[in-house]
Order: sequence, then structure tokens, then C-alpha cells
Amino acid sequence: QTSGIRGRMGEVVSAGKLKTPAVIRSHGGRPRAIEAGEVHIDIAFVAAPTSDCVGNCRGVGGKSDCGSLGYAMTDAKYADHVVVVTDCLVDFPNFPASVEAIDVDAVVVADSIGNPKKIASAAARISQNPRDLMMAENVAKVIASTPYFKDGFSFQTGVGGPSLAANLFLEQYMDERNIKMGWAIGGICGPMVELLKKGKVGKVIDVQDFDLDAVNSIHQTPNHFEMSASQYANPANKGAFVNKLDFVVLAALEVDTDFNVNVLTGSDGVLRGAPGGHPDTAAGSKCCIIVTPLTRGRMATVCEHVVTVTTPGDCVDVLVTDYGIAVNPLRPDLIACLDQAGIPHVPIETLKEKAYSLVGRPEDLQWEDQVVAVLEARDGTILDVVRKIKPYDPENS
Repeated sequence: QTSGIRGRMGEVVSAGKLKTPAVIRSHGGRPRAIEAGEVHIDIAFVAAPTSDCVGNCRGVGGKSDCGSLGYAMTDAKYADHVVVVTDCLVDFPNFPASVEAIDVDAVVVADSIGNPKKIASAAARISQNPRDLMMAENVAKVIASTPYFKDGFSFQTGVGGPSLAANLFLEQYMDERNIKMGWAIGGICGPMVELLKKGKVGKVIDVQDFDLDAVNSIHQTPNHFEMSASQYANPANKGAFVNKLDFVVLAALEVDTDFNVNVLTGSDGVLRGAPGGHPDTAAGSKCCIIVTPLTRGRMATVCEHVVTVTTPGDCVDVLVTDYGIAVNPLRPDLIACLDQAGIPHVPIETLKEKAYSLVGRPEDLQWEDQVVAVLEARDGTILDVVRKIKPYDPENS
């Protein structure tokens, strides 16, 4: 049971090597399932950069700082036994604690719990690619055209290159209109920390840190706070932050003509991604914007049907690509906003046909009957399944 499967593990699961199908949940769906008793945790191991002798632990203050421990909080609260593993034992009390000693049964001191330099991934850096910057600028234009873009608005961006770059252009529109962001959430990166330090955003509430700038900011920069994954995105949590979002900007592996999004399986049907907070933020926000290039390599990103539905189309409002913008017909109010602002847009079918004209229409994938993974919707219902892909047969291809 996981929030995502990549690399060799994804290949093994896709090949049907598990005795039972994998269960995949979103960042909000997982704590919901734990708190509802659908998932029982016998023992939770929490890797913590610092801990005191009784288990008050934090994500900062040691040699392996990782920032927020937001995903471990629900596990520690509900598991039968909790073991904190740290490489930096500090004096009692280690406060403010991310996981408090009242929930901890043992503390284990190891030589090293990891390498924080590997936290910063290429995906978490602002793109310098002109195509990505053009898409990011169009995302900011769309945001600025809506009635939600006003003083105190709330915002989350994903960590893909174009998504992150949208921060830069959004700041320009904020300056032009003399408004500030009220608060920002999610996986936090350096660009959002910079906006906080400049006074352009009131509060940053953080469930996960994607680079060392964010790691070094949490609990250090005023108004940079930590929260649990449950408080972030649990659909059964009456105070979930995602439900108060004005805007979210997200990436995608595929988007189909019904605006369904796939961020889990590749075009070959193999598990190589994670829903993460994608479906949670899309469902909760007033305006969900997907930003992605029209094609990747020789594959169409905008297509007839996504391989796996990870975020339902009725939660997606706008698609921004390098070949144009499409607005979900379910949002005539946003269509009117873009028209009034003079922002051109086209039906999503036009983008699909353009993608196919560039790279060709792909052949349908061939599946076996065996289900290798079940994708839960954030409320626990089954959203989609992933089946074992049929081996390539050159004789019948």
C-alpha cells in the first residue's frame, strides 16, 4: 500500500509479481484510511533528523535535516508501536516536536538516516526552458483573469518546472495589482520561501520540503509552519487546507478530452508515478490548472483516453500547454473570464488532434485480466485499476 510506485518496484508490480494487488492512495486518502481504521499499522518507523531520549522528534536541527515530517504524523498517532530512528540525539525536550514522545515507544540511534543533498531533485528547480517559461506565463495570465485573484488569495503549485516557474510570473501580477498571497501550502520549494521572505505571502504551511531552501526555512522563517498530511488533504477532515484553496497548479503525464488526468502510469502502462496530493488539491480548489507540454518525446500528452484516471476530469478546470489553452466546459464562468481578458483558448479536442498530428495516434495498449494495482479515490471508493500489460509480441504487432 503506497502513494506511488517508481523505477524497478513499478516494473515488478506491473509485471504482476505481488500476491495481491497494490493499493494506491493520495496524500489525503492515506491518512483518511488510517484514521477510519481501514489501514492498521502494527509498527511505524519514523526517520527523524533529531530526537530526544523519549522520542520527541523534529525534521530539523541535525546533520540530516529534511524539514517537515508531515507524512509521519498520522502514522505515529495511530500505529500500535512507533520507533523513531535518528542520527542526532539531542537534549530533552526537543521542541516544538513534529512527533511527540507520547506517541513513541522506542528511539534508535543510527550512524546516518540519509543524505539531505538528495532531497533537491531536478523537478524541483525553476525551469529555464523557453517552452516551460511560456507555459508558466500563460498560467499566471489565467490566474490573474479570474475573480479569485485578489488580496489574500490562497495557492499551491506542484514541483514540475513549468508549475514552479509560474511563481515568478504570478509575483509580477501581484506587484501590478498591489496584492499579496494570504497563504500557500503543499510540498514547499525555494521560490515560495522567497515570496514569504519578501512579504509577498502571509503564511506558508508545509507538509513536505522539496529542496534545501525549504528545509532550512521551516521553523526558522517567521510564518513558515509545519502540518500533517491529514490536516493538509484528508477529505474526512473538516479543516483540510485543500478545501480552502483558491488555486492549484499541477503537472500531468496525460490529460484526456474529458479532462481526466493520469500521473501514475506511463504511456506503456507501467507504474511510474504517484497521485500524491494531485486529486486532493484538484477537488478542493476553486481553480485547478494543469500545465504540461502537448507532447513528450514521441508521445501525445493530450489524448483520447488516459491510461489510468488519477484525477477525475470534473475536478480539473483549465489545461495550459505549449500549443494552447483549453477550459473545461463545466466552467463557463472561467471561459467568460478568459474571453474578457482576451486570452485565446480552444476546445481540448483541438489540442488532442494537434498532438496526434505531431506524433501520430498511439495504438491501444493490450492488457491481461490480472489487476496489479487498485487506485483508491480520496474517499476510499475505487477510482480505477491497473492491469498487467500483455508482453510485446512482434508476430501480432
